[in-house]
Amino acid sequence: MSAEVVPFDWARMLLGDTPPLFLLEIAFRTAVMFLWLVLLLRVTGKRGLAQLSPLEVAIVIGLGSAAGDPMFYPEVPLLHAMLVMALVVGLQRLISHLVIVSERVETFVEGTPVELIRDGVLLGGGLERANLSREDVFERLRAQGVRQLGAVQRAYFEQDGNLTVFTHPHDPPPGLPVVPPWDLEPPPELGSDAARAFTGPLACLECGRTQNGAQDGAGPCACGSDRWTPALTDPLSPNPAAGADGPDDGAADGPADGGEAAPAAAGPH
Repeated sequence: MSAEVVPFDWARMLLGDTPPLFLLEIAFRTAVMFLWLVLLLRVTGKRGLAQLSPLEVAIVIGLGSAAGDPMFYPEVPLLHAMLVMALVVGLQRLISHLVIVSERVETFVEGTPVELIRDGVLLGGGLERANLSREDVFERLRAQGVRQLGAVQRAYFEQDGNLTVFTHPHDPPPGLPVVPPWDLEPPPELGSDAARAFTGPLACLECGRTQNGAQDGAGPCACGSDRWTPALTDPLSPNPAAGADGPDDGAADGPADGGEAAPAAAGPH
């Protein structure tokens, strides 16, 4: 059974049962663990950092851990925790200074922006480097009001985990729809014969690259996929532009010559 804790025992509160030289070991332990934490956060990736750099996340974790235990554990000396907190702040200031003066340190700690979309086409290498799926990118595009990939000139996954999007200011070309979310309403996929007969623009369902079905033959895309869907300028429009001569389902046109219009639904008398 442990000895009874004597309240306000200043020797125990400040140093505990360890010799003063143990403070040097604490300094070494703190430096090693803080740098290891920064490295792990850098390796883990930035998609979950949400506007915080790995260095900022590390200092939050380090200060929180150092400040919490001595608040209610009597066996944790205050001086040890205070030294850890001071060292964490000191290391953060040192690394922040190195980030400013050294491009190599900045790249190692903060990472670099990753280009994800160029001229309406998803870049597979960029998605892999950013550890993002196509659905992740579509979700972030929808949050910025983007309806289809053709409207995007460039999209960059920034160092802080945010997505920066540059869109066409006027009259964007048709592209792969990102709304509605594909989990709710996937875009129609055209078979190879239908794609070759389609005279309007087509969008690859994998990368978003567009081409004309009848003119280009709707063969395999440059990314290797052979799955196509009509490219749209506004997927949410009642009559989205998918090409002037695309397949007609008859829904938006009036009755054919010589035919009769379908009777309107009878309203209440």
